[in-house]
Amino acid sequence: MVLHPAAKVREAGQDVTFCCKAAGTPAPQKYYWYHNGTLLEGKAQRSSGRLALRGLAPGQAGTYHCKASSEAGAIRSAPAQLTVLAQGQQSCRAEPEPSLVELPSECPQDASGSRYYNVGRCPASPCPGGPAEASGCGEEAGRCCGVRRMELRQVPCAGSLLPVKVVAECGCGPCAQPRVLVQGRVTAADTGEPLRFGHIFLGGRKVGFTGYQGSFTIEVPPDTRRLVARFVDRQQRLVDAVRVLPFNRRGGAVYQEVKMLRKKEPVELDGGRSNAIPLGEAGGREPVGELVLPAGAFLRPSGEVFNGTVKASVTFVDPRDMGTASAASSDLSFANAEGEIVPLRTYGMFAVDFREGDSGAALQAGPVQVRMDAGQVWMPEHLQKMKLWSLNPESGLWEEEGVLRPAGGGRRKREERTFLVGNLEIRERRLFNLDVPEDRRCFVKVRAYSNEKFNPYEQLEGVVISLINLEPQPGFPSNPRAWGRFDSVVTGANGACLPAFCDGRRPDAYTALVTATLGGEELEAVASSPKLNPNAVGVAQPYLGKLGYRRSDHEDPALKKTAFQINVAKPDPNNVDESNGPVYSYRSLRECEEAPVSANHLRFYRVEVDKYEYNVVPFKESDVTSWTGDYLAWWPNPQEFRACFIKVQLEGPQEYMVRSRNVGGSHPRTRGQLYGLRDSRSVRDPLLDNTSGACVEFKCAGMLFDQSLVDRTLVSVVPQGSCRRTALNGLLRDYLSRHPPLADNNHTGAFSMLAPLDPLGHNYGIYTVTDQNPRLAKEIAIGRCFAGTSDGFSREMRAAEGTAVTFSCQERPPGRESFFQRLLTAPAEA
Repeated sequence: MVLHPAAKVREAGQDVTFCCKAAGTPAPQKYYWYHNGTLLEGKAQRSSGRLALRGLAPGQAGTYHCKASSEAGAIRSAPAQLTVLAQGQQSCRAEPEPSLVELPSECPQDASGSRYYNVGRCPASPCPGGPAEASGCGEEAGRCCGVRRMELRQVPCAGSLLPVKVVAECGCGPCAQPRVLVQGRVTAADTGEPLRFGHIFLGGRKVGFTGYQGSFTIEVPPDTRRLVARFVDRQQRLVDAVRVLPFNRRGGAVYQEVKMLRKKEPVELDGGRSNAIPLGEAGGREPVGELVLPAGAFLRPSGEVFNGTVKASVTFVDPRDMGTASAASSDLSFANAEGEIVPLRTYGMFAVDFREGDSGAALQAGPVQVRMDAGQVWMPEHLQKMKLWSLNPESGLWEEEGVLRPAGGGRRKREERTFLVGNLEIRERRLFNLDVPEDRRCFVKVRAYSNEKFNPYEQLEGVVISLINLEPQPGFPSNPRAWGRFDSVVTGANGACLPAFCDGRRPDAYTALVTATLGGEELEAVASSPKLNPNAVGVAQPYLGKLGYRRSDHEDPALKKTAFQINVAKPDPNNVDESNGPVYSYRSLRECEEAPVSANHLRFYRVEVDKYEYNVVPFKESDVTSWTGDYLAWWPNPQEFRACFIKVQLEGPQEYMVRSRNVGGSHPRTRGQLYGLRDSRSVRDPLLDNTSGACVEFKCAGMLFDQSLVDRTLVSVVPQGSCRRTALNGLLRDYLSRHPPLADNNHTGAFSMLAPLDPLGHNYGIYTVTDQNPRLAKEIAIGRCFAGTSDGFSREMRAAEGTAVTFSCQERPPGRESFFQRLLTAPAEA
C-alpha cells in the first residue's frame, strides 16, 4: 500500500474524498472500501482507489479503510478517522486545557507547597476544512487547533517575580508541518564496527549512504505509514539488513541502532554433486535443519547449469541465541488473504550467497530442499502450520514460498528424527525464513515518563519501546528457550501499544522482554525487588501477579535496570480485574490506544537526578508540535534545535548545584528579559580528588524566532555554596574580548558572558550540537562535554578536560549565605 487514506474532519453537509493506492505485480485492479469494518457496496467503490462521500450526515463518521486485490493477493490500508461535526459545532474550544510546569524550587505556589503552575495548552486536534477545500488525495495540510494568544504573568518567587507565559486562547489555524526523521547508526552485530558508506534504500530507491561512523539520517516521506529501509554493505562482508523503522508522525527525530550480521565464511562445494549445509549448528547446538542442494542445482543467471566449484555462504539467524534478536531483519509480518498485516513466529531465518569459485560471479539455485528437524518445534500445533517464507526487501513483508510437510517413508532405521521438508528456488538475493502464522495475539500498553514521579502530564513522546517475544523453558522464566518475534513502537501523547503473542490458558506460554530508548539513551524500568510495588509498576494486583513482572536486575543487582520481563497473559473477559489493561486482546487495539492514564499500564522513566529546566515560554521537548513562536522561546526554530553547554570545573569536597540564568543580551525586544533557567548538579571525576565537573546548558546566541536580528544571550553561571572563580579558559577569554560588549564579571562567585555566536568547541569549554530532535542534540552535547572533546562521547566525567571556567568551593561558615542562596532569596539585589 503506497498511499493510505488520511484522517479528515468535516461539518455535516460538506463533502469528503478518501484515497488509497496499492502497487504490485501484476498491478492491483480492484479496490474495496470499508466503513467501520463493513464493506461499502457500489460499483464506483470497486474500480478505483477513491471514495467520494457527498452531503455528509453524522452517521457517516467513523473509520474508513480500503483493500486492494489482484490474483497475487490482497493488501489493506491503515484506517482513517472521519469526524463529522454538527453545523456550527466547535472542534477547538477557546479555553485551553490544563498543562502543568514545574517552577524553580524557591517558588512554592500554593498552601500545599506544590511547585506546579498551570500554563495551559491547546490540543493538536484537527479543525474542519472550509467548503472550498480541495477534495484531492494525499495528506491535507489542513487546519488544526493551536495557540491563538499568550499572555505574560509574573509569579511571586522568593522576593522577586518570575515571568511565565501562559496560553490565554486557542483557535483554528494552519497545522504545523514538522520534519519527520529517523536517525541512527549501523554497526556489525559481532564487533561493533560501523558500516562505512553503506547504501541506504527506501523501497527500490537508493536515498543515500551511511557516514564514516555508520551514522544515517532518513527524512520520512509524507503519507508514509510503514518505513522500510534496506542497508547494504558495499564490500559484501555483512548480510543486507532490512528494517521496519519506527518514527514519530508528529515530527522530530527518532534514534535507532541497526545491527548487521556478518556473512558466514563460504565453504567450497562441488556443483556436480549433492550437498547439504546445516542450519543453526553454531555454539554446539543441534541444527534446526539443513539446506539440501541436489547435483546440478546451481544455475548461472542465463539458466545454464553450473557444475564447477561453488563458494557457498549460508548465514543462519538462530532464535535459540538471544543475542541474534537485535540483528534479525524486518518485523516478522506478512499480509494474509484479507490483506491484513499479521505477525509470524520464527524458528530461524537464513541468507544465502552462492558464487562461482574462480570468477566470483553470483549464482542462482533451484529447486533445493529445506529439511527442518521437527524435534526443534516445541509447540505441537506449530508442526501443522510451518511454512517457508522469503523477505520482500521493498515492502519489508514476508511472502510465502511453500509449505513444510512431514517427510514421507524415506527415513532410515537409524534416523530417529522426523523432518519437515519444503522446496525452494533461489532466484534473487533474499532472506528466507522458517515460520508459522500465530493467531494468539494481544497488545501491551506501555508509557514513558520524564521522572520517577509518574505524573500524567510528564509523559514522554518519541520514546522507542521495543518488545521481544520469548518462549520460556517451563519452570525457568528467566532463562528463555528462544525468541519468536520483535516489535518497536514510538510513544505518542497517550503511550504506546505493542503487539505480542499471548495465551489465555497458560499465562507463561509466552513472555515478553521490553526496553525503551530515547535518542540512544536507555530509560529505566520500575524495580521488582526487594519488594514489588503495584502502584509504582502501574498494574494492580492480582493481575500483576499473573503477569510475573520482573526487572532485568531482579536476581542480580549488578545487571542493568533498563528492561523488564512479563508473562503475556491474555486477559480473561469474565474477570473484571483483567479488563483494564495493561494487556488487551488483539481486537481491542483502539481500546488500548485510547485507555486513560488511570488504567493499568507498564512504565519506564528517565533518570534525571538533580537536574532542572525552566522555560518562560513552555515547550514539551518530546512533542515538537507544542512549540510556540515567541521572542522569549528557548528554541527559536522548530525545524532545527541547537543545544549549547558550558563546562564548569569545581574544586571542593562535595558535588554542587550549578545554575545558568539566561536573559536577553543584545536584541532590543528581549534585552534584560528572562528566557529560562537551568540547574545541573556537578559529577565527581573518578580520577581526581575533591574535583567535580558540571555540564550546564545555556541558551545559544543566534536569530530569534522572527529570523531578523540575532541576540547574544546574557548567560550567568552561578555555583551553589561558597565558591569563587579561580580560572577562566584563556581562549574563551580572548574570544569574548574580541567580540564586545563584555559582560560585567565583578562578582567572583559567578561567571557571566554574552553567548558566542560561533560554535567554538572543547578548546573553549563550549559544546554545541544542532539536530532536528532537541533531546538528541542535548544528549550528544552532554556526552561530548563529559568527555571534554568535540568529537568524543562519555558518561564518565573528566572534569579537567575541555573546561571553560573553574571555581574553588569550600565549606561555608555557619549562618553565612552563599551567592547562590542570595540569588534565590533576593535575585534583584544579588
